[in-house]
Amino acid sequence: MKRYILTLLAASILLGTQAQTKGDTDEILPEDTVEVSLPWPQNVQARLDTLMQDPLLERTQLGLLVYDLTADSILYSHGAKQTLRPASTMKLLTAVTAADLLGGDYRFRTTLRYQGEVKDSVFTGDIYCVGGMDPMFDASDMEAFVESIRNLAVDTIRGRFVAVTNFKEENLLGEGWCWDDDNPQLSPLLVDRKNEFMSRLVEKLREAGVVVDAPCTSGALPKESLTICSRSHTLREILLPMMKESDNLYAESVFFQIAASQGVRPAKAAHARQLIKKELAKAGVHDVPYRIADGSGLSLYNYVTPELMVRLLVYAYRSTKLFMQIYPSLPISGQDGTLKKRMLKTPAEGRVRAKTGTLSGISSLAGYLLTANNHTLAFCIINQGVMKNAEGRGFQDKVCVALCK
Repeated sequence: MKRYILTLLAASILLGTQAQTKGDTDEILPEDTVEVSLPWPQNVQARLDTLMQDPLLERTQLGLLVYDLTADSILYSHGAKQTLRPASTMKLLTAVTAADLLGGDYRFRTTLRYQGEVKDSVFTGDIYCVGGMDPMFDASDMEAFVESIRNLAVDTIRGRFVAVTNFKEENLLGEGWCWDDDNPQLSPLLVDRKNEFMSRLVEKLREAGVVVDAPCTSGALPKESLTICSRSHTLREILLPMMKESDNLYAESVFFQIAASQGVRPAKAAHARQLIKKELAKAGVHDVPYRIADGSGLSLYNYVTPELMVRLLVYAYRSTKLFMQIYPSLPISGQDGTLKKRMLKTPAEGRVRAKTGTLSGISSLAGYLLTANNHTLAFCIINQGVMKNAEGRGFQDKVCVALCK
């Protein structure tokens, strides 16, 4: 009964978003799509068999698995046990683990604390900036910090500004990241996505008329310090841009929140890997080879199989708690996120909710799909060795169209 309700939920969401394009979905079809007069699911399998003749597959690797959640059976498989690089579909592992382990109301928190005294409008002591690796901390949050210090009725600060960054390990880059990529810096203290928190705070205080006679340093937070201000954002807020726009900084921040969930400081990437592996075990992944390096998919050391990805998607679908958190965050074909310009004016428009992935030589797509006869499918497609990523995206779109017709 729960699976039936979830299928109806997925159908109502997807069909509601595609109503405006329904009239022209049959007008534009890929030239190599073959119509066959066969019943479901043989007709879909025949279309996919035809796509397996694509010349692209003569010179590249393909891993593909489609699971019919409505029928509770594998619909199609091709190279599903191959170990391949997931690119940003790796974010599915991070998102599902975080949603299950932390919950949507979990908060990424940055806190301002102090130890000292105010006398004659002069603060003497230390101000501690406690980082919790919140990727959404921005200029408005910084203004709130500045205002909270001014509300202490001070016009001069003497002492130290202390950066408390023991939330995570010191490495600012992930394992296996390419040195020449536009990589995010994995700092516990972020403002507008940049690792310049302390200098920005001092700058804004001076702009507000506060005399700052205090060097910036790093150190530990004393237990007897008091809170001046705290700003935070929820996992639910962070999942949307992380998944819709494939934001790598957001994904790595979630990765380290997972690592920190057991209370160990500093949290390490190794801690997050262990917890994601436990999540995969809950999803039934026991006999599948894989390797986890980071939370975003930027690393060249990540390896998964389409079988692993689909098992995770099936697990998330069967849990109402997880499905209701993950499903809305996924890009919608032809409508938003990284799928906004894909599958337009095809039967797949508005029917696919999936995470994209792109690295040099890698193109991937994994998520959920609603068929014409209202079956909900979980699928994973990984194209590896593609010289042009547009080729991989084009092939994936053809697969989705074939499934949706």
